Parts: sequence; C-alpha cells; structure tokens
Amino acid sequence: MERRPPVTPSDEIDLYVRTYSSLLRSTGEVRVRAFEEAHAFCGSSLHPGALSPTPDVSAFAYAAARLPDDMPTIDLVVLGQSHELFEAAGYDVQSWRTVKTRGRRRPLRLDGDARKLAVFIASESDIDDFIPILTAFQIEWNKMHERLRALAGEVLPKDAALQSEELARYLGISVDEVDVLAQAFGGKLAQGIANIAGHPLDVNIRLLAASYSQYQRAAQRWWSAVEPHYVRNELPRRRPVYFISSNTHAIANLIGGYARTHKDAILAFGRETNPEGLADTIAAAQERGTEEEQLPFLYYLLRGYIHAGRGQDRMREVRAFEASAGLTHLSEPGHVDVDAQIIEIGKIDPKVIDPRLSLPGMDTALRKSDAVIINIDYPLGMAAYHLMSRIGQGVGEIRGVYVMGKAATLNGRVGDVALSGMVFDEHSRNTYLLRNAFGAKDVRPYLRYGSVFDNQSALTVRSAFLQNRNYMSAFYRDGYTVLEMEAGPFLSAVYELVHPTRIPQDEIVNLTSVAPFDVGFVHYASDTPYSRRQSLLSKSLSYFGVDSTYACAIAIVRRIFSMEIERNS
Repeated sequence: MERRPPVTPSDEIDLYVRTYSSLLRSTGEVRVRAFEEAHAFCGSSLHPGALSPTPDVSAFAYAAARLPDDMPTIDLVVLGQSHELFEAAGYDVQSWRTVKTRGRRRPLRLDGDARKLAVFIASESDIDDFIPILTAFQIEWNKMHERLRALAGEVLPKDAALQSEELARYLGISVDEVDVLAQAFGGKLAQGIANIAGHPLDVNIRLLAASYSQYQRAAQRWWSAVEPHYVRNELPRRRPVYFISSNTHAIANLIGGYARTHKDAILAFGRETNPEGLADTIAAAQERGTEEEQLPFLYYLLRGYIHAGRGQDRMREVRAFEASAGLTHLSEPGHVDVDAQIIEIGKIDPKVIDPRLSLPGMDTALRKSDAVIINIDYPLGMAAYHLMSRIGQGVGEIRGVYVMGKAATLNGRVGDVALSGMVFDEHSRNTYLLRNAFGAKDVRPYLRYGSVFDNQSALTVRSAFLQNRNYMSAFYRDGYTVLEMEAGPFLSAVYELVHPTRIPQDEIVNLTSVAPFDVGFVHYASDTPYSRRQSLLSKSLSYFGVDSTYACAIAIVRRIFSMEIERNS
C-alpha cells in the first residue's frame, strides 16, 4: 500500500519559513533580529535550547562552523546569485577577499573593512540553510554576551588562558561544553570569549533579486565550464554518461590510484603526524601487510599528506597522476562552488584501481568503453535539481544516475548505510517511488563497522535546522527513517528527463518502470537526531567515516563497471 506523509508536519516550521521568505522580499536591509522569534519558537532539533536563557553551545558550534571566522565584525550580509547582481547593487565583490568556513562549501567574499559579507547562493536551499544558521549564531552569541559583559574587563583578559571551570560557571554550561565552545572558535577560545564579551551582534541581511531564472543561469554557467572537458570534437556524437553525485575524493581515490601507488610515503606520514592517535594502529596494519586493511588509512591520510607537502606542488602531482588514468578534476567551474570530475572509462588503468573494484573481464571490456563518468561534489538542496537538469540537457545517453550522500537516521547509528525505495520531497511535496539500483548485498561486503538497511523511505528536508521533534515523529510514524537534502531535487530532475512535462506537485510519482537508465541512492548516516549521545553536533566522522563513505562509493563504481562489462564483452 502506498504511503503518504502528513500534509503539514509542523506549523511552527512553516511559519518560520514564511517569516523570513516574506521579510527578505524587501529591497532594503532586514535585521536578523526580525527572524529570532519565529526561529526560537519553531523548536528546531538542532537548536533545542533557543528559548532557554542558558547558552545552547552545541547549536552555536554547529552554526559557527558554517560561518566565516570574521563573523563577529560583520554588520551586513548580502545574498546574491552572481557577480553581476552584486555589482549592479553597488557591491564590488570581485575586489573583496575570499573567505571559507569549516563546515559548509559556499562561495563567500568579505570587504576590506570586514564589515560586509557577500554570500553566493545557487538555489533557494541556500537561503533555507543560511538564514537559520546565522539566526542561531546571533541568538546564542547574544545570550553569552549578556552573561559576560559585566566581567569582560575584569576576569576575561584577551590573550590569557581561561580556566574551563571558571568560564563554565560564568556561562552556566558544563566543562565539556567549554571544549565544544573552543572548537567553535577554531581553538582560539580566549579571543572568541573576549569578542563575545566585547559587543552584542545585530547583523543586517539583504537578499538581491533571487529569481528562478538566475538559478538556471548559474547552472548554465557551471555546465559551460564543464562541457569542454566532456565533449570530444573528433567523435560523431556526445559520449554516454554515468552521473554520480558524491564527493571529490572517494571516486577519485578508488579509480585514480595515487594513494595506492604511494602507499609507503603516505603511511609514513600518518605514523609521524599521528592524526586521531592512529599511529600505532597504522603501524600494526603495515606489519600485518594486508592491503585491504591499509587502504582506509591511505584514503583518510591522503588529504593531509597533500597539504603538508610543498605547497601546491603535491596537489598538482596528484592531479597529473589521476589525469593519466583518465580523470580530469575541475575546481569551481563557472565560479560555482560544486567541483566536477570527468572520468573516461576507457582510460582507467585496472592495475592501479582499488582491488575491491576488480571484476572478471574488466580489462578488455573497459578499454572498449566510450562512456564517461561525471562525478560532482554533492550540491546543496535544490542546486541538485538545477545542475542535474542542465547535465541532462547537455550530455548524450544517460546510462545511470547515482547519488551518495550524508543523512540523518531515525532508527540507526552513525556510520550505517540506508538504501531507500521511496522519497518524500518537501520542495515539490511529491512522493517518489523508485527501483533503487542498490541492495544491502551490494554494500555489505565493503562495510566493516556499520550496518546496511535497504527498503527504507527517505525524507528530503529543506534545511538541517528546519525540522523539530514533532516534525520528525510525524514522518517516523509513517515509516520515513532517512532525513537528507538532495534526493527529492535529483528525482525531480530525473522525472523531467523522462517525461514531457514539468514535475507535478503533491502527487505520488512512480519512477520504478519509466526511467530508461539506472537510478541508485545510497546514504551514510552522519547524524542520529533522536539520540542525545551521538549527533551531528558532537561527532565528526573523520577516520571512522571512511568506512561507510568508501563502502558506498565501491558499490557505485562496481555497478558502473559491471554494466560496461556486460555491454562490451
């Protein structure tokens, strides 16, 4: 029997979205303070202490990781979709410096006085994501400011070390939460506390003309930078494509082979630097000499190994090595912060790939293949729809669409893998039914720590903050166990690739038999919102996350290889 979720899972969440959506239509600046009441009363699961006078340090840390370190000095945040929009509004963002955040990929520019921040948005999902993050940050900053302002000059010297017990007492938090606060400030706790004590936050925000056509233009600009690397003029037609949305390291490491062929140097780097205290474990794995046991360490260590060596020289070395195996990496094509990789299957070297990808007959069959893999660094929310739609218009035959991403699980643990055959999309309010190309048997052999659950149902949410316990409970009672942000938009794009009409609204959409290509979704759990012991706010996947990430990636690449072997044998 087909299931439908409740029509209105949370009136409070809906009110919050309507509040900032309507206020941001203003052509002028809007105070973030105008959103605070609706934000606090929506009861967000990521911000359960919003209404409490006690600081919610976990929510603050989550928000701080997704904002630039300069946030305390910023008076105005401007959201826009392109340099042209910013410049037309009087903001010369091309002369501003680029800034980054630790927890979210998003193009940001900061003016010379560090007072104005330009935020580039690729879809409405960026608004749904950014506004609650900024609002939560300001709410919690001002709570802490009120508690510290009377003490600032007396007991909070700017550069001196602070006693955790003393600071915990001032703020009304636990000593463990002081450690979380230190992480929120990138380890610079004394400076961060001095900033909080020194002034409250009262940020203004302005949204430039956020039109649907501008989102499409951004997607077109992105594809225009990718297309020359996909098209080969000597061929009579555009090459077949397997599309993957994952990340920029898993597929590349499995296929490119750099980590595997530089094993000794990378493992030596791990023993010397001892990340997460893994040096002894790495040494033991080397002594046992089992390659399959060493590969997770290689993939985890490679990023640090690259950045530790000779500036950009080692990165160029890696890119050149991967190019020899048919893999081209494109960074921020079209100035859109979604990297892409073009992998020519016929040029893949079976001798350097991860041994878990090996299949009978692959050497000859893959050399005959004219197909390419287009792998993109997973976009946020509705940006997935815009980019997938543009790829569908620009490539030849699509042979597979595979999406790998993070998700919250309502019934599993961090590191588990969920495979869904039903997706409810909050954007279109459609329930999508699909025949997932992957089952538990495809992932289970490559997963060491977690569990694999297939036949699940996923819920595509608008934002990590835009959900509360009542909201999640309503869907959980209806059998939805996976919360994520991209499956619905991707499936909306798939629908439009195989139907002559735009996506419907609020319908059950059956894609099980109409898609002429493979469709597969794999999600690894990075958060358990029903658990207070283990959540996105407090646990980093880090080395542990390599297990589920690569198990999913191996299943995807093996699926592609098996299909090409069948075609070319």
